[in-house]
Amino acid sequence: MPPESPKTIMKLNTSYIIAGVLFVLIGIWFLVNNLGESEALPVSTPATAQEAARQTMPTVQVRRIVASEHPNVLELYGQTQTNREVSVKAETSGLVAEVMVTEGARVTKGQTLCRQDLNARAALVDQAKANMRTIETDLNAARVLAEKGFQSQTRVTAFEAQLDGAKAALTQAEIEADNINIRAPFDGIWERQSAQVGDYLSPGMPCGLLVDLSPLKVTVQLTEKQIGNVSRGNQASVDLATGQTLTGKLVFIEAKADPATRTFRAEIHVPNSDFALKAGVTATVRISSGVTSAQRIPGRILTIADSGNIGIRYLDNQNIVRFADITTIDEDAAGMWVTGLPDETRIIIEGQDFVSIGMEVDPEENYSSPDLSTDNGTK
Repeated sequence: MPPESPKTIMKLNTSYIIAGVLFVLIGIWFLVNNLGESEALPVSTPATAQEAARQTMPTVQVRRIVASEHPNVLELYGQTQTNREVSVKAETSGLVAEVMVTEGARVTKGQTLCRQDLNARAALVDQAKANMRTIETDLNAARVLAEKGFQSQTRVTAFEAQLDGAKAALTQAEIEADNINIRAPFDGIWERQSAQVGDYLSPGMPCGLLVDLSPLKVTVQLTEKQIGNVSRGNQASVDLATGQTLTGKLVFIEAKADPATRTFRAEIHVPNSDFALKAGVTATVRISSGVTSAQRIPGRILTIADSGNIGIRYLDNQNIVRFADITTIDEDAAGMWVTGLPDETRIIIEGQDFVSIGMEVDPEENYSSPDLSTDNGTK
């Protein structure tokens, strides 16, 4: 085989060189691209995965609260009533001759309210007096004769019996005459006049209405659950619709429930010696009944669960949203005192409307909420 020429050998070497250069360039290109991709893709670790998950969680503001003892207060609704009231009625027959007081006047026990016409009652009194004087004269004469032996003692005894009967007849006539004066049976207010001058009143017909407002009664209804938490003597705070705030004492609890409502009537007595407070006014009553473990929350965070129960959302130890049914036992300017939460928990005070029960959230502690103070159940 004839040897290759130098020219041919040079062409072959050039082709190898070009191919080698191309191979090296392609390798460099792949290497550069692979390095760029490895720098763009982050290395996945548990810490980065947790941070990524946290960034996707909703954020809520929470407040840590701790249960403390608080007076157990029952809030009830009722109205004020008179202590007593009576329709003042006539005891005898006759025309009304005079009405002694005007409506709304304050009267004292025994004061005459209405007066009937005396008519023949005065004559009956005079007749009884004359009859008694006659019998007294006969009795005195019989006693003198009996002392001298001209009259028997039996005759004296008979006149003494007649005198006793005459005295009783006089007393009866005087009582009947006095019955024309219709008097107040107790201190009170002459609320309503029923009879006018010239009206004829028979026994039992009313002249007017007398009411007693001292003390003023406030009546409320206790449920079967509430009845066991109160007792006679408990102090009560009464807020009237007129804007007045009073203090009183629970003095009566009905022994038998109303069959229709299954509630027990209770009465609170409020001092009212000047009769300034009125009956028939709507009242909000708060009765203290010992202490209970409770927490104070802002009223604005109350929400309604799917079941329709009223409560609030809070976080457990794993930052999972939970829901608690609550019972309000008291309310003040700083918030509401409630039961039903864990003794120490974190309540959601911002963002509760954007999370659902069972959702994991990212909590942010809030220590400066204007709704909660730094004491009395908060921490």
